[in-house]
Order: sequence, then structure tokens, then C-alpha cells
Amino acid sequence: MSSTKKRIAFKTLGCRLNQYETDALVSDFDKAGYEIVDFKDRADVVVVNTCTVTNQSDQKSRNTISQAARNNEGSVVVVTGCMANNYKEKLEGEEKITYVVENNRKGSILNLVDAHFGGEVMHPAKLHADVFQFHAVDKSLHTRSAIKIQDGCDNFCTFCIIPSVRGRATSRPIPDIIENVKDTLANGFKELVITGVNIGRYDWEGKRFEDVLEAILNVEGDFRVRISSLEPDGFSDDMVKLFAHPKMTPHLHLCLQSGSDKVLLRMRRMYDYARFEHVVNLFRAEYPDFNFTSDMIVGFPDESEEEFRESVEAVKQFGFGHVHTFKYSVRRGTRAERMPNHIPEKIKTERSAILREASEDCRDQFLNSFIGKTQTVLIEGIDDNGIANGYGEHYIPVHFQGEGLSKNTFHKVKLIKVEGRGEDAFVTGELID
Repeated sequence: MSSTKKRIAFKTLGCRLNQYETDALVSDFDKAGYEIVDFKDRADVVVVNTCTVTNQSDQKSRNTISQAARNNEGSVVVVTGCMANNYKEKLEGEEKITYVVENNRKGSILNLVDAHFGGEVMHPAKLHADVFQFHAVDKSLHTRSAIKIQDGCDNFCTFCIIPSVRGRATSRPIPDIIENVKDTLANGFKELVITGVNIGRYDWEGKRFEDVLEAILNVEGDFRVRISSLEPDGFSDDMVKLFAHPKMTPHLHLCLQSGSDKVLLRMRRMYDYARFEHVVNLFRAEYPDFNFTSDMIVGFPDESEEEFRESVEAVKQFGFGHVHTFKYSVRRGTRAERMPNHIPEKIKTERSAILREASEDCRDQFLNSFIGKTQTVLIEGIDDNGIANGYGEHYIPVHFQGEGLSKNTFHKVKLIKVEGRGEDAFVTGELID
């Protein structure tokens, strides 16, 4: 690289795993002497980390790629992420894109860009392939940092293309994970998010997910641990004991997808409604205010009105703190694509609105149940008026007067009032210490 700093911008779409991998790339480029700039600013290099889980994700990814090329004419445009795997040949044929880098080579993008500016012609297919080659995050676009323990999936749910774009399940060795944890903590992070594609299926030398979690909790330091997303079948009942550890946050994003056993069977999910209910009851028997958030799909092929209503009732029964609601989206090459009786878009939209309304009601009830209680909030930011914002241990968004405090510090806050509704809702609080 020349003595003049090259400017690089990033844009991430999709899951927390993508967000972590972008943060790791940001750290790599920062250490290599590049200037990290906002996506809306002019840059010499733009990296778009794409998502392809739904048709809407595809459209957002395409729009972002076009925006990156349009705003940075003549610059290097690197497209990576799941869309780069799903539409590799098509993307490689687009003149506005300089390089298309598949997921397993994403960690080598710095080498590719360095070679480009050094006048060396390097094809992305020649880059080193290793889904775990990302270094500990240092310079981050976020306050908390993810710890990647696993990648890929072997489940082959009928609606999902993740096994095609992320590959088969593979697990990171525990010694490497712990080294990454220690490096990340040394970089100043206070909250670690355990992430991967299907982390509950972690399997390395006979060690399971609970073993990884326990090893991380045993690392010394002032930090807390959050789990990104789990399947209900991916752990044993003994895991509930680990949440008694003071570093564990009482929150799980537990994927349900449908409240109907018939739909779950057509989806080829590895659990039924009873298993999901068992997990929720198990945790809430020990921790009554435990926060479960979830994903739900509406309009799966042949979903009847009765089956949809079962999903609405499930949301009400479990009292989720938040629900990501998705309209079923056809993914090319999946078994669901070939299923009969696809639901019209109008009906999917109507059902989505009903489910969202039910989930917003549950979120309001959950947040209001904490009024008068305290949360340990990790400050993510402080505005010009001295109002701090962050999340409590139950993944409750909290705003409070934090003038004179610092970002990335823990503070106890008494919760006073819920403001807003649904995804935009937060709780105002009063600083205790």
C-alpha cells in the first residue's frame, strides 16, 4: 500500500454472524493502515457483506451493491457474504463489482485488496479458505463483540438455503475459542455474543455447546455473555444451570418458526411444539422473568388459517420479549419451493401484520413487567444531551441520564417508564450507580 491512506467503507446486511465477520475485517484493515469511513462517504474500497435468506434480503443486497458502486465510481467494490455464494456467477458478470468473495474466503479480503493496490492480479478463488481465520475484533462498528464458535448447518430445513451458502456444519476448537475470547476482552469489550450458524450443534472432540459456554464463563474478567440464537433441540436440560452464573445474561433468542406441529414437520424442523414449550417452562421455572425472543415465519406453503392461528397463540403463550416476523420467501433449490399450495402474497402480508401486532403486545407487556426493577446496563452511546442508551442483562433497551459517564461501562439503572411501541420501544430509567 502507498504512503497515502486508502479509505475503506463497509456495509453489512443480515445476521449477527455477518456483523461479527465485518467487525473482524474492520479491525484487520484498521491495523493495516487503511482509514475506515462511513458507508455514505467516498471511499477507495467498499465491502458489502450480503444476505440472501429471503427475497427481501436479496433485494436489499442488490440495492446496497448498486449504491456502493454508484457513490464510489472507479473504486474497488468487494461483494461477499451469502449472496456471493448463492449468485456467484451472476455477480461476477456485473461490471460494477470488482471482486466476489465467497464466505469461506471472506477472512482473506485484506490480502485481496492489498494485492489489488500493489498491482498484483489475484483471483478470489486463490485466497486462503478458512471460516475461522478471523482475528479478535479490536476496532468495531458495535459495542459488544461476537465470538464465532461454529459455522455451517446440516439440518436442511425445507425453506432454507444456509447449508448451500454457508456449507456443512463445522466447529471451532475450544482452545482457539478461548484465545479469541481473551484477545477480545483485552481489546476492551465488556459483552461477548456467542455466535455461529447453528451453535447448539457444536461438536469438537466430544465437547458440546454447554462445554464451550462453561469454558468461556471460566475466563477471568469483568464481562458478560449473551447467546445469539439457538434451536430448541440444540442443548440438554442441564444448560439451564449455567444461567445461574453471574456472567450469563437471562436472555435466549430461541427459534420457533411456527406454532403448528404440522407446519414444523413440513419445514423439517428438528423439534416439535412440546419441546419448545418444555425449554421455555424449564428456564422460567428457575428464572421467572427470563427473556425469550424468537423468529416466526408466516405463509409457509399450505399453511391453513388454523395453523396460522396456532402461531399467534404461541406468541401470546410464551410472552416473547420480541419476535422477528418473516413472510415465507421462496428460495431456489429448496424442497419448499416444490411444495404445493403456496400462499398468496396478500394473505402472507395480512398474516404478518396480525402476528406483528400480537408480538408487539407481548413486547409491551414484557417491558412493563420490569417497571420498578433494576437492570445492569452496558452503555452503547451518549447523546449531546447526556442521555445514555444501552441494554440491560435481559436485553431490554434502556435510556437514562448519563452525563459524565463513559461508553462501554456497566451501570445499575432503575426502570421507570416504557416509551414507544414494538421494535422502537425502550424504557427510561434512573441511574442508581
